[in-house]
Amino acid sequence: MENVKKDTGTNAAVPRRESEKDSDWEKSLADEEPQLEFDDEYDLEEYTISAEREDGKGELLSSTSAGDQPRKGGGAIMSDGIIDEDFAEALGVTSEVRESDMPYYDIARHRIIEIAGDDSFGRKVLVFSACRLPPVHQLDHQRLLQYLKHTLDQYVENDYSLVYFHHGLSSKNKPSFSWLRQAYKEFDRKYKKNLKALYLVHPTNFIRILWNLFKPIISAKFGRKVMYVNYLHELRNHLHMEQLPIPEGVRQHDSLLLQKYQPKTRKGSVSESQPLPDTQQFGVPLSFIKEHNYEVIAPVLRQAVTFLEQNGLDVEGIFRRSGNLQVVKDVKRQFNEGKPVNFNEFLDIHISAVILKAFLRELPEPLMTFELYEYILQLHSMDLESRLLGIQHMLLSELPEDNYTVLKYVISFLTKVAEKSDVNKMTSNNLAIVFGPNLIWSRNQASLASMGQINSFTRILIDEYDELFKK
Repeated sequence: MENVKKDTGTNAAVPRRESEKDSDWEKSLADEEPQLEFDDEYDLEEYTISAEREDGKGELLSSTSAGDQPRKGGGAIMSDGIIDEDFAEALGVTSEVRESDMPYYDIARHRIIEIAGDDSFGRKVLVFSACRLPPVHQLDHQRLLQYLKHTLDQYVENDYSLVYFHHGLSSKNKPSFSWLRQAYKEFDRKYKKNLKALYLVHPTNFIRILWNLFKPIISAKFGRKVMYVNYLHELRNHLHMEQLPIPEGVRQHDSLLLQKYQPKTRKGSVSESQPLPDTQQFGVPLSFIKEHNYEVIAPVLRQAVTFLEQNGLDVEGIFRRSGNLQVVKDVKRQFNEGKPVNFNEFLDIHISAVILKAFLRELPEPLMTFELYEYILQLHSMDLESRLLGIQHMLLSELPEDNYTVLKYVISFLTKVAEKSDVNKMTSNNLAIVFGPNLIWSRNQASLASMGQINSFTRILIDEYDELFKK
């Protein structure tokens, strides 16, 4: 904050207020919008949802594997001859949740902004892909702004990161400069305070010039959150690359840049990957943990839960904050090397919370398994009673025993957190938003609509724990 001197009656200039500075800055830019270079040589990406296509009548067309055969009585005969039971249909569910029924579907269907779970430090990750912006005459940019705010409003109370893929922004689809000014103004402190990292991927001169133009109204604190990323592999230290919804055009552009600017690796310079130590706990399947620890509850999971039960239930916003990045890395390394870890030494309760989420998110396969993903989405269209029956069937008959054991352990702990929500502000709904993407994800990227269904499913697991986990 500037030190403003009082007017003592002399001719000394009186510092102006920020609003006056902003007004002058806007006037200096309002007359002429800068003409900058874009990626016009690349075609814009298709604007249809990758997993769904629309026919001429606007109806969604579902894709079916060529090897699947229809079967009377529900389910399909898969290519390996196994019957894929449709227990949702068996329960009398005939309606299906359609993305077209969701708010802002006209904007959401382009997948301009997507959710990519948590990063390496337990923060929600949102991805904005410029290549998916339709041509300007096909998009209502005011509605786009409303949609962006609607999406961010679901996550800005927690720490979060934003990835911006710049490739594909062209003169055909770029928003007007006045719209960018408006957007920056409307994304006020509410949206900026918990943004911990902004990754600008494949920046061009446009980004740098735009940054300089906005510099007069960008705080130094916000500026420190911005990271320029020249190549996709540079994100690997911060994000789970396999879970990022990277458009194919962005991947191809990255390959071209690597061929053009990166020196080739000399033969023999890349060593073969070393075998994992028996003590490894992050990024390994439950079977590995069970084999080397004689139980399926990983030591890191048990230690984090025990510590949080003893020290974290009364902490407001527990699981909503990220810890010190270097400390989180060091703690994960210590656990993987089998070294003792004392969470009390860090003087930050959020370290243990981040470690718990990171363990779940870095499992090679989610606790609810890839195979059950579509079933979970189908459950959303049922009434509550049928939904509970469907979830019980799933947990007791479909979920592997080890997955069930770990899931029950985690959900049991979350019920204890929710019981203290009057103090910690973490209701079952808030916990579901945080933990849903860490328990359930698909092999492909989840849409915003499916994220709501995932969170709803997770909330039911917490609210109906005693009924569902009778095994």
